[in-house]
Amino acid sequence: MTNYYYTHNPDIVHDEKQWNFEIFNHSFKFTTDNGVFSKRTVDYGSRTLLAAFDPTDLPAGPMLDLGTGYGPIGMALAYQSPERTVDMVDVNELALSLARKNVALNQITNTNIFTSDVYQQVTATNYAAIVTNPPVRAGKAVVDAMLTGAVSRLVVGGTLTVVLQKKQGAPSAKKLMQTTFGNCQVIKKDKGYYILQSVKEG
Repeated sequence: MTNYYYTHNPDIVHDEKQWNFEIFNHSFKFTTDNGVFSKRTVDYGSRTLLAAFDPTDLPAGPMLDLGTGYGPIGMALAYQSPERTVDMVDVNELALSLARKNVALNQITNTNIFTSDVYQQVTATNYAAIVTNPPVRAGKAVVDAMLTGAVSRLVVGGTLTVVLQKKQGAPSAKKLMQTTFGNCQVIKKDKGYYILQSVKEG
């Protein structure tokens, strides 16, 4: 059975649930199902990333939520920055169908949701920010590709922001981002989660 959340079509028995969760002092409605990551609540890593991410000084341009799952990060960013478009991509078709439901459920209109295996179907190169809670269980090669592929898709001054646990490779990811971008800051640490951020320099 290919029932991992990072596969294209998880082979699951459906069990949809709907629940509410507050982000940015706003109550979001989420529909989730078996075969997606963190189906019962917005996971702590995503919450930590959102709390640390500041869009205020970003250059103009859309944002990309890479590995969106059922959509909590991308939806929250779209709500927080209504003047920007947020692209929400994932390899998991079930997760994307839930993300589409959740965007409609919350009447969020400034998103594009489409299938992409890492950056394969991402054609834009003008992102102001790329954010990701990468699928660690998909393996180091996938996570590394998510980090290194960001630089060519960001505008100058754009940021890559990543959440990883220390025990799941945050220190090595920091080194890779430092090598790729020439810089990487730990902008927040919380309960073993590191929020790493690199800026594309001119």
